[in-house]
Amino acid sequence: MLIAPLLLFVVVTFVVPILSMLFRSVENDIVPDTIPGVVTELSEWDGSTGVPPSEEVFRYLYLDLFKASEAKQHTRLGTRLNYEKTGLSSLLRTTGRSLDDVGEEWQDPLEDIDANFKDGAFWYKMMSGTDGEDLLEERRDLWAAMVGESMGGDVGFVPSEQVAQMLPWTTRAYTDFAIWTAIEEEDTVAEEDPWESVYGALGMDLTTPETVTAIQSYTGPGAEALKAAAANVGQLPQTGFREAFAAENKDWLSPDVWATIKLYSSSMTSGYFLNAVDMQLTPDGIEQKPENQQIYTQLFMRTLVMALIITASCVVLGYPVAWLLANLPMRTASILMILVLLPFWTSLLVRTSAWKVLLQQQGVINEILVWLGFVNDADRLILMNNATGTIIAMTHILLPFMILPLYSVMKTIQPSYLRAAKSLGATNWTAFWRVYFPQSVPGIGAGSILVFILAIGYYITPEIVGGTSGVFISNRIAYHISSSLNWGLAAALGSILLVVVLGLYWCYDRIVGIDNVKLGG
Repeated sequence: MLIAPLLLFVVVTFVVPILSMLFRSVENDIVPDTIPGVVTELSEWDGSTGVPPSEEVFRYLYLDLFKASEAKQHTRLGTRLNYEKTGLSSLLRTTGRSLDDVGEEWQDPLEDIDANFKDGAFWYKMMSGTDGEDLLEERRDLWAAMVGESMGGDVGFVPSEQVAQMLPWTTRAYTDFAIWTAIEEEDTVAEEDPWESVYGALGMDLTTPETVTAIQSYTGPGAEALKAAAANVGQLPQTGFREAFAAENKDWLSPDVWATIKLYSSSMTSGYFLNAVDMQLTPDGIEQKPENQQIYTQLFMRTLVMALIITASCVVLGYPVAWLLANLPMRTASILMILVLLPFWTSLLVRTSAWKVLLQQQGVINEILVWLGFVNDADRLILMNNATGTIIAMTHILLPFMILPLYSVMKTIQPSYLRAAKSLGATNWTAFWRVYFPQSVPGIGAGSILVFILAIGYYITPEIVGGTSGVFISNRIAYHISSSLNWGLAAALGSILLVVVLGLYWCYDRIVGIDNVKLGG
């Protein structure tokens, strides 16, 4: 019970975010939740034929996309698919804005055939009935999955089972309209005119001979209007929805577009992880990305190499400082310790910006080197916007994290050990190397692990002083989280980085032994 609060804190702030990140790296619910009908129907399409999908797929696309545009979810769908194929975002956005016009191609002639089709109350009376509760809940669940809300509440409408069997497309479209109108817009369904998609859906139904036959024997609400529409089918558009979408944008007839949608229609995907290692998922299988798009493998290698260089630099610079602090008189050591801790009292952004001033070609360091004659004025050193600037700035920032573990271990090493070694004939170097240094190795291990792990996760300092050749993989993770909003790829990159760190940690434990890492005592 005493450790329960700490355990709960670790679970909430550490375990849960990591598990959430791991899940987001494979989660792909946006596509199947936004266009569920398309996903189901598209599973039967063979993209290898080079022919776009059937009219049935485009009908589902119209109804699904109309719903998504009403809920402003088609933009999320476009953004997700655009990660895999450039241009799909603009395709879905522009098409979403023109879906009303597509529906009006069927709405106008239907209203000319019978004026009752203009009246929302007429539609409500015709579509309402009994035994349609299951259909209502099914469409409610689809809405909930798309918008991420429960969509619970009284709709004030139950579809007629008889009409649903006779007009399946129309009933689904009108039920979607009724749920959104009642739950989200909080309006009375019977008083509102239906969406244009309902007219388009009725046009779909009227192209089916079975539907026309069923209408002839139908005697329920709206029978006369439906019979008039069935008798005047010739006045309705004779083109299908595939032609309607092609008229909006010819890219809808591109098999590559549909292959991408089908490829990423599963609720789980390996695409993010493949992108994170410069590969891609294609209809033909897993392939390497073009050479000019391969950046992440290089960034991972650069991150690891530069983190090791920074760690080594901190060991080289921090070891003598820690030795001085551990062996000087307490008063002097305390003053020097304040200088070591002083950077912690200064903002990281301020320290990094200061290095930017120091390292630039017209900065303090170059000016001093030119003044001393070490460098010609025309050949000033380029220390900024490259790996050199990142290493220098991050070594300075992370140096205290190396000094403190070293100091805490060195403080426990008894000076008598060195005196005993010298009394037995050892030189100063031999006494240090054979007696003192081995006892300080646990401090080196602790400081190295701390500095290395901090180094690979830094992104502010490389972003400011690193330019294009000095940035880390963490900079790309931050970019995808805050700018491109490709959280799936960011999660995949973070997951790979986590695995790499755990792997290096395991290697360190096998070679050095984690039990030898100490912070003193």
